[in-house]
Amino acid sequence: MTAMQLWDFPGGIHPPDNKRQSTTLPIQRPPLPKRLVLSLEQHIGMPAEPLVRVGERVLKGQPIAAATGFISVPLHAPTSGTVGFIDPRPYPHVSGLPVPAIVIDSDGRDEWCDLQPCPDFRSLEPADLLARIRAAGIAGLGGAGFPTEVKLSARATDKIHTLLINGAECEPYISADDMLMREQAAELVGGIDILVHLLQPEQVLIGIEDNKPEAIAAVRAALGERPWQLREFPTKYPSGGEKQLIQILTGSEVPSGGLPADIGIVCQNVGTVVAVYRAVVLGQPLVSRIVTLTGAALERPMNVEALLGTPVGELLDFAGLHAERLDRLILGGPMMGFTLPSTEVPLIKTSNCLLAATAEELPPPPPAMACIRCGECAEVCPASLLPQQLHFFALGQEHEQLRVHHLFDCIECGACAYVCPSSIPLVQYYRAAKAEIRELEQKHQKAEQARLRFEQRQERLRREEERREAERKARQEKAERARARSEAAPVDALARVQAQKPGLSDEQKRLKIAASMAQVALKKAEKQLALHATPELQTQVDELRTAAEEAQRAFEAAQAAEPADAPVAGEAERKQAKIRAAMLRVQLKKLEGVAGETPSTEQQAELQAMRAELDGLQPLLDAPAAPASPDGVAALKRAKIDLAMKRAELKKAEQAGADEAELERLRNALATAEQALHAAEDASGKPVPNLVRIDKRPVDETTRALKTELAYARADLRKLERDEQASAEALQAARERLMEAERKLEENKG
Repeated sequence: MTAMQLWDFPGGIHPPDNKRQSTTLPIQRPPLPKRLVLSLEQHIGMPAEPLVRVGERVLKGQPIAAATGFISVPLHAPTSGTVGFIDPRPYPHVSGLPVPAIVIDSDGRDEWCDLQPCPDFRSLEPADLLARIRAAGIAGLGGAGFPTEVKLSARATDKIHTLLINGAECEPYISADDMLMREQAAELVGGIDILVHLLQPEQVLIGIEDNKPEAIAAVRAALGERPWQLREFPTKYPSGGEKQLIQILTGSEVPSGGLPADIGIVCQNVGTVVAVYRAVVLGQPLVSRIVTLTGAALERPMNVEALLGTPVGELLDFAGLHAERLDRLILGGPMMGFTLPSTEVPLIKTSNCLLAATAEELPPPPPAMACIRCGECAEVCPASLLPQQLHFFALGQEHEQLRVHHLFDCIECGACAYVCPSSIPLVQYYRAAKAEIRELEQKHQKAEQARLRFEQRQERLRREEERREAERKARQEKAERARARSEAAPVDALARVQAQKPGLSDEQKRLKIAASMAQVALKKAEKQLALHATPELQTQVDELRTAAEEAQRAFEAAQAAEPADAPVAGEAERKQAKIRAAMLRVQLKKLEGVAGETPSTEQQAELQAMRAELDGLQPLLDAPAAPASPDGVAALKRAKIDLAMKRAELKKAEQAGADEAELERLRNALATAEQALHAAEDASGKPVPNLVRIDKRPVDETTRALKTELAYARADLRKLERDEQASAEALQAARERLMEAERKLEENKG
């Protein structure tokens, strides 16, 4: 057999492995605990959300908590029993702070729920395989616990050419993966078969350190004729790190801040691969894991397959803990583990070792001293970092410098602190600095989200203000047009009256009317110019002013050539002129109050126009009125009063429910009063009033429905625009609905 090429990574150390103590016995199964504490935070990422209630009975393998995000996995009951509590419980963390947990009181029957095994996994599509792996709640069992399904879901642009199986287990004291490969090599190879079917890699590399000869032999025997490469390499810490193992077996280096998938590699721990096999082939979710129980304070060091949620105190008692000798209880190995605050914490998916150490075995470190700049930390760093500089930057909270010096490439292996002659706990400083930076990033992200929400709200308010301004301008223009029409009507009437004055010839009448109409057109154009100053409107105003001046000069020349007699105004024209004059005086007084002592150019122009129009009405107001008969006027007033009384009597009788005979009598009396009023009007000598009839056409059902839809669409859009949480898609849909309603109404009018 030809020797396979291996590479090396920079740095590294060779601490005593201390693995033989826990490998003398086969994997044991501790007694079923009476109570299991399932923390909802089992891995890196979002915690799970409970699916059960207190008092509910659950079966082994039943989902009890659901994943709450992309980086999250569900949680399953490790045994059958009853949910006793759902509340905060101690958590395996150096802080000792409690976290939400589901407590299951075991019934001792260990009864499985219905499982869905799939021995013929090759018949499944990749998406179905990934769904089974995610539903089984599998997270990485060799590191921080990254969800396995997410890790296997490589991006479409990342062609995975190498599947790398990590059996290095370089941390001292830990032998869980070693014993798993010895006793469950067949399941390991079956899990690799599933991953190969899922990823279709070009090659499979299995890496195991040379201090595990029994595991190497067992895996090689289980591989059989498969063309995968089992590579044995020299023992060195931390060769089990993902990036370091990739460098050893392939010679490739994962770029700073990158992932193995960026260079076409997926790496999985042997324990995770066995969990994948059980999830797919046997249908069993992840409810247990192999844990190393070791340390000089234990009578029988061993490896056990323990249920998740088992209190660590029960596992230590099973291994024969001598409590009087226990100095420190470490979760994980001596290099990357941390001290537990108590034995009441439960086992979680990432718990691979419990090290019950005595004071002689792991003496407390001496007090930290000042850095002597020896440089040994940089020599052993497997990530080629500058631990000394990172330490100084962490002390000074220089976060930008920490980023520049690639703090987040640190795998926290502890090699730098192991060789430091000043006993400086370097990794603790790095962990604290990472936590500070992540907290600041979260605050910055929240502030950025708040800023975006504020800007979006301001944009919505700006659009709403623009819409209101456009509507206001539209209403103002509509009012200006209506006022222009109302102003033109009295002027037209005045022009007609003055043209009909005695003494005006036909030519004078025509010229007078033309001059008045030219003035009306000029005033309207000047108002439009004041609102919207454009070169086109300015040109139009200049042309209208020239035309008005010519028409006025023509009329004055004709009037000077043919003097007119004193006019006599009709009563109707005189009354209309009085009404218009009164309106003008009110408007003039109001505008003068608004303008004050220093009116603007626009206000001054409008004041001059009003005064000019009022002066134009004055001759009609001063003209002698046509005489009317005093007796006729008095009779007309009596007739109007009598008609009003008859109409009131009829309305009162209708409301009181009078009989038909009485109502008929009152109707006849009302008709007689109306005829009397007409006769009085004819005898009074006053002109007959002009009747203006407005044809109010009834609204058909289609128009009414279209107007109703338009009103609802406009109301819904305004409601969404006021809602800060409204999405852009909902706003766009509401605007399209409003435009469609307006279009249909316009088509119906046409």
